[in-house]
Amino acid sequence: MPPDNADSTHAPAQKTHPEVQLDAPQYYLNRELSWIQFNRRVLEEAQDHRHPLLERVKFLSIFWSNLDEFMMVRVSGLRRQRTRGALEAPPDRMTPTEQLTAIRQDLTPLLEEASRCWSEDILPGLNRAGILIHRHQDLGPDQKRALEDFFEQEVFPVLTPLAFDVGHPFPFVSGLSLNLAVIINDPEHGTVFSRLKVPLDILQRLVRVPGDILDADDPESLSGANAHHFIFLEDLVAANLDRLYPGVEVVAAYPFRVTRDADFEIEEDEASDLLTAIEGSVELRRIGEPIRLEADCSMPTWVREMLTAKFSLPQSLIFTPEGPLGMADIMELAAVDRPDLKDQPFLPSYPPALSGEEDIFSTIRKQDILLYHPYDSFSPVIEFVKQAACDPNVLAIKQTLYRVGLNSPIVEALMEARMNGKQVAVLVELKARFDEENNIGWARALERAGVHVVYGLVGLKVHAKMCMVVRREAGALVTYTHMGTGNYNAGTARIYTDLGLFTCNPEIGADVADLFNALTGCSRKSGYRRLIVSHGSMGTMRQEIIARIEREIRRQQEFGDGYIAMKLNALVDRDCIMALYRASEAGVGVDLQVRGICCLRPGIPGVSDTITVTSLVGRFLEHSRIYYFRNGGNKEVLLGSADLMPRNLDRRVETLFPVVDPEMREAIVKDILQVHLQDTAIARMLHCDGTYERVRPAPGEEPLNSQDWMLAHRGGWHDDECT
Repeated sequence: MPPDNADSTHAPAQKTHPEVQLDAPQYYLNRELSWIQFNRRVLEEAQDHRHPLLERVKFLSIFWSNLDEFMMVRVSGLRRQRTRGALEAPPDRMTPTEQLTAIRQDLTPLLEEASRCWSEDILPGLNRAGILIHRHQDLGPDQKRALEDFFEQEVFPVLTPLAFDVGHPFPFVSGLSLNLAVIINDPEHGTVFSRLKVPLDILQRLVRVPGDILDADDPESLSGANAHHFIFLEDLVAANLDRLYPGVEVVAAYPFRVTRDADFEIEEDEASDLLTAIEGSVELRRIGEPIRLEADCSMPTWVREMLTAKFSLPQSLIFTPEGPLGMADIMELAAVDRPDLKDQPFLPSYPPALSGEEDIFSTIRKQDILLYHPYDSFSPVIEFVKQAACDPNVLAIKQTLYRVGLNSPIVEALMEARMNGKQVAVLVELKARFDEENNIGWARALERAGVHVVYGLVGLKVHAKMCMVVRREAGALVTYTHMGTGNYNAGTARIYTDLGLFTCNPEIGADVADLFNALTGCSRKSGYRRLIVSHGSMGTMRQEIIARIEREIRRQQEFGDGYIAMKLNALVDRDCIMALYRASEAGVGVDLQVRGICCLRPGIPGVSDTITVTSLVGRFLEHSRIYYFRNGGNKEVLLGSADLMPRNLDRRVETLFPVVDPEMREAIVKDILQVHLQDTAIARMLHCDGTYERVRPAPGEEPLNSQDWMLAHRGGWHDDECT
């Protein structure tokens, strides 16, 4: 990121390349393949020995969990497009069939690498650290007897073997369930196949093995108070199959797992009640079309082929990884009490302005307050709603909820506010994928408390993060707002990096009020004073972003000092990418930090020479969205909920809001954005071919880990501490 006092007197840049078609497919990376590159970066963190061992386990778990969701949503969508036709070709013009083929080619070596990471690196490391995952056959008689008792009491009663023969149809296999394909030699019927579901919905995947276990070759290494012993639940079940199949010979048992289409379509226009429609549609996730079969690598060909036929899957969607299936479950190891194998805990900063005895509204009335989670505590956000719930001068609270998590203090405060006679309106987005059931529960709880609940909008997801409080002060009504880049979720606020802003700016307050009226009523308002809003056909966010890019182009052409920096989660939208290409053609400096998917190709001669793209994957999930335009020194900083993707700009309600205070703008640019852009420890640089390479420090320089820097300097971006 160049300094803001860079020379602006040089002559305007001149094009030296012939005109190019900026929408040509060769100028774009495929979205799905870019996502695979992102998940590769997650795997690299699992392989990075600079992380404590159990943190590496977490990264490996996230890698597998990400992949499950990718198959359920993106691959399932491509399969539907192949049969029904694509609504719109992606910028790179790859067909659904071409994308599915390329996905398989990219995933195969990546899955092998992930399996080796577990079996050859992390698992031996866990063993050395005294966290051991045993095979049942290697346990001693005392441990086997203890596990048999556990099996009899906790596991056996909930198991249901389902045979497949002339009298029994092939059993239904729910998505992501772990199963055993049990092969039985029956005296009367010969070889029989039986499916047995491993009860992971009620039991932990990793079962603790009681008692001390000593290795005959190295007994001291595996004993002691710090040792933790486990066995996979499916291994325990397989070792006790004789209890389930008495009188027959159990030949073998092979784990398998099916992934199903989870990207269901909700017929919202035909539903009389959106909540009921979502409830019915969630069930489709369990019974959706099969998308992937994972089978134990030792499974005989005939068994695998039988399963493949029953699930009607092509060979390209059959995977036989080495090692255990469903490895997202190793996240359970994070609960092991070994702080020496985890990241050092830290205490989030608390803004000095909020540390006094004044109520939060008095403080916000004096100055805007910026929070940068998790470096700043999430407590002020909770306190904002709690104080509003109890304050006799507060008349109304309005809030959007997208993903709030379990035991939400925010929701509890909103219900308390209603009990205290406040007018409370909450938009609960029921269509937040994989959080539908949780949000349905919260919506009903809020309704029971008397809160006005809106379930979302037909055809749109409400992804904007905003809360407004209307308070009577000195005979007038004042609107206080909190807007952010992340969800109102106290749990994720400890691991996601997000920015939030408290303000009582009257124009922003009026805009938020207008937007809430548009969401809860029938308003078709499209223009706002300070907010930039995407709202389906009424949204202007794409045009506003492109207009600011064009402004930097004009500035570059006249003064030679155009500059843009963006920090976001994904960059996919073709129109926005083309605008950035035009900026680069004009010579505008563009620094992009895109955590995940990026379809823009940097470094193309004559097209994107001046664009750099980096990605940060580290201890915290980079989730902030910052849009910075130098604007000839009259800097503009926008924060908000939106990435530059067609879904955000066309099919969601999103907001970007300006940082009005000039000192706060400066702090965001220098103490947050610039530090992240200068990272030389966890950043990767995107190359033109779609591959990423770690950014290295210059010779003789210490590497800069921007997340560690933020931890060491947390609170440095608050107004009274700006440098």
